[in-house]
Amino acid sequence: MADSIGTAVRLTLFGESHGPAVGAVLEGIAPGTPIDEAAVADAMERRRAKGKISTARSEPDKVHFLSGVYNARATGSAIAFVIENTNTRSADYEKTSGLLRPGHADYTARVRYKGFADPHGGGHFSGRLTAPLVAAGAICAGMLRACGVHIATRLQACAGVRDTGEWAQGAALAAQLDALAQKEYPVLDDEAGARMQSAVLEAAAEGDSVGGVLETAVCGLPAGLGQPFFGSVESTLAALLFSIPAVKGVEFGAGFALADMRGSAANDAFRMKGGKIVTATNHNGGVNGGITNGMPVVFRTAVKPTPSIYREQNTVDADAMVNAAISIHGRHDPCIAHRARAVADALTAFALADLAAQQFGERWQEAPVWNTD
Repeated sequence: MADSIGTAVRLTLFGESHGPAVGAVLEGIAPGTPIDEAAVADAMERRRAKGKISTARSEPDKVHFLSGVYNARATGSAIAFVIENTNTRSADYEKTSGLLRPGHADYTARVRYKGFADPHGGGHFSGRLTAPLVAAGAICAGMLRACGVHIATRLQACAGVRDTGEWAQGAALAAQLDALAQKEYPVLDDEAGARMQSAVLEAAAEGDSVGGVLETAVCGLPAGLGQPFFGSVESTLAALLFSIPAVKGVEFGAGFALADMRGSAANDAFRMKGGKIVTATNHNGGVNGGITNGMPVVFRTAVKPTPSIYREQNTVDADAMVNAAISIHGRHDPCIAHRARAVADALTAFALADLAAQQFGERWQEAPVWNTD
């Protein structure tokens, strides 16, 4: 099971949904790097389930550091931490243990791990494993913020409703991203956000679920970060974003819409502004040839509807090897997209921290080699 990722900064994930705890080990953090536990707690709060549009499973999600942190600073050794699971109800899964849940990893887990994977709550395949991802990403986000890098994700679309707000331009984008990151429901247009939540509740009332599209923006990155081909900004981010449960699509800049444009419209013309080279548009999402060009990095992530729904679905009883029907009970999110924004932010921060460390070594953490604020 491939539970580790990263090159200069490395992350290892462990735990199961209904086990004693989930956690992670984060390596490559320079000694002396500030570890802001309050900022980590804030990130965990943005991921937490709240209200009727989320699962009734509520966890305190307190991050307990086991090693690598002393007096709020990284020691330079591996940072290990756990997040206890305190609100599990494994009995909900015993009733239908042989039934393969459509849209879940039940069947593929049985095949790949020969029936030994923990099935309760999805085990290691559960979205519960995104909790340590968020904690690790918050540490990386703090390092990037010291270099003037701002990251935030909005829910661009959900249940057929679009967030009609627009990204700010120039220096105003950083303040907009900071404000968005603090919002409980991550939209630029609050009226559109209210309609999204109503649509989620409508689907939930019918025993169904909905998905959404996340849009992440990053400003403050210098030109020149990343490599062509296998070390590109896009390939590094995409590998991490596709590891988020329920993510089925990623596009950068104008994404698939570029396929319908002519080159004259798709190309971002270069211009001089304030003594710097910029682009007049940002159809390529701040990346050319796999390398940042200094413009905001913008990408979207498609999140499918939560597969656990109360409506009856056709399936197979894998124990008896016969066709069957299943209606999933228990505590489930009618929409996971608004909570997934915290995971997108976290993995974006981790990816960029790893790319920066590959290019600049530890010195980018100790004394920032760029600062665009």
